[in-house]
Amino acid sequence: MNILQLPPQRTLGRVHVPAVTLAHGGGGKAMKDLIDDVFVSAFCDAQALDVLEDQARLDLAALARYGDRLAFTTDSFVVDPLFFAGGDIGKLAVCGTINDLAVGGAKPLYLSCAVVIEEGMPLEKLRKIARSMAETARLAGVRIVTGDTKVVERNACDKLFITTTGVGVIPAGIDLGIHRINPADGILVNGLLGDHGAAILAARGDLALETQVASDCAALHELIDAVLQAASGTRCIRDATRGGIATVLNEMAEASGLAIEIDEAATPLREEVRGFCEILGLDPLYLANEGKAVFAVPPTEIKAALAAMRAHPLGAGAALIGHAGAGERGRVTMQTVFGGKRIVDMLVGEQLPRIC
Repeated sequence: MNILQLPPQRTLGRVHVPAVTLAHGGGGKAMKDLIDDVFVSAFCDAQALDVLEDQARLDLAALARYGDRLAFTTDSFVVDPLFFAGGDIGKLAVCGTINDLAVGGAKPLYLSCAVVIEEGMPLEKLRKIARSMAETARLAGVRIVTGDTKVVERNACDKLFITTTGVGVIPAGIDLGIHRINPADGILVNGLLGDHGAAILAARGDLALETQVASDCAALHELIDAVLQAASGTRCIRDATRGGIATVLNEMAEASGLAIEIDEAATPLREEVRGFCEILGLDPLYLANEGKAVFAVPPTEIKAALAAMRAHPLGAGAALIGHAGAGERGRVTMQTVFGGKRIVDMLVGEQLPRIC
């Protein structure tokens, strides 16, 4: 694609102080040095930035070769802490936006990155996060092409907030949506649930686990592409982030006008996650995921979809956890391991704040 390369004669600035100051958000040389040092140096090592204009310029003809519809999404990330087992806020921002595009069937292509930095943020931590974003985007085949930097006073934000916007293209013939779910469709997930929520709790010091649980933070576009090739009739895919699969299932049931029933015994959970949820009184169905999606697949294609997931590293633990049905409209229930049923409702608030 035709994205202008950074002119080779341009000299990149360098920050020589250990932490971000308000001067780095003032629009002058200090700000230029911060952008060059932290973001341009990281993103341009692995991919092309535009020539530091106020916008990225994309080739429409090249975009059209991928499909017939543009997909566009944006998300902000305020996770606390910034670093955790399995990832950091930078990796989370890139993967989260890629996944928001991919669950609509789009091929992710471009990202923007806007940051709000608190005065006093250590430069080395900021560089580490930028390098993580660059590496995650490179591995996913996605380009970070434009962005923005703001610095605010101490206590005006908590260390660092990142907003990423993604652009992708949906190939002709792909039509995913909750409205397409039918009775008897299988409800599938691509692996163990709740790991991200557990990792954040552990990173905050709220848990003392003998075995560390790492976040499942990952870009799912290649797995989703494999599923769509194997099971072209897939009805709907949703990213199970904040609110966990319980929230996603309730959204699917309400919008489709169907009932959904899942089986507790078939729902894949790590024993450590199940155990700490019992101790803390949390429901693992509401724990956040950052590398898991919920798929609604017609009955004739369930086996093919599961096989495609299990053949991919990010789908090794894929499972059929339930079905859509013609019960009470908009109702999600779980068949428990004790032989009864319970309603899986949507939370009014959030089990764990600042999770992504």
